[in-house]
Amino acid sequence: MTTSKPYTIHAMELGPMENFVYVIQDHATHTAAVVDPAWDVSKIIELAEREGINITDILLTHSHHDHINGIEDVLNKYNAQLHLLKAEAQFWGRELEKPTLHYGGDKIKLGNTEIEILHTPGHTPGSACYHINNDLITGDTLFVFGCGRCDLKGGDPEEMFQTLRGLREGLPKNTLIHPGHNYSEKTTSTLEEEAAGNPFMHFHEKGDFVHYRMHEHDRTRHSPYKPVAT
Repeated sequence: MTTSKPYTIHAMELGPMENFVYVIQDHATHTAAVVDPAWDVSKIIELAEREGINITDILLTHSHHDHINGIEDVLNKYNAQLHLLKAEAQFWGRELEKPTLHYGGDKIKLGNTEIEILHTPGHTPGSACYHINNDLITGDTLFVFGCGRCDLKGGDPEEMFQTLRGLREGLPKNTLIHPGHNYSEKTTSTLEEEAAGNPFMHFHEKGDFVHYRMHEHDRTRHSPYKPVAT
């Protein structure tokens, strides 16, 4: 455990789609937030009980089924508050039981741990990344050496281009990304490594990015993703 941070991020790969589910543990209060609870929720509960932590919050990066199908199981065990961006709740269209709706730039306090919500559209209209110190939980916005699809309902490659450029230019190079799926030869990387090796980070013209995302990438490149030179 790293004592220089007030928190630990536990990563679990669960389900048939190589999803990463994250549990953010605040050391001082023994509380936790689970990000995108899905698939085998018993594993999440086992981790929480092993660490002696109470899950008080559920954070959603977006509302696709493979990232949200464990919400009810978590709520059946814990009195947790559900958080998502308002734009994603509108896109989802599901009647939710008193969720906390946010805008980009809002902050959530988990004990002594501050979590900033970034609005990162492209995969869905209300996709979010969660920024904690120099950690960034990216959902299906940014994978290690890849990015989320934009051809599903709500996807927009032009918005994805702007989102990835904003992450590359707006956050420190040493920011460590924690993606929503285990699609790469490694499980995490820094934004500096992404800027160097992620082909989606290499485009400077929106039209070139859109063409590659929509017509070339899935045809020519397969996981596990490896870095691509500029």
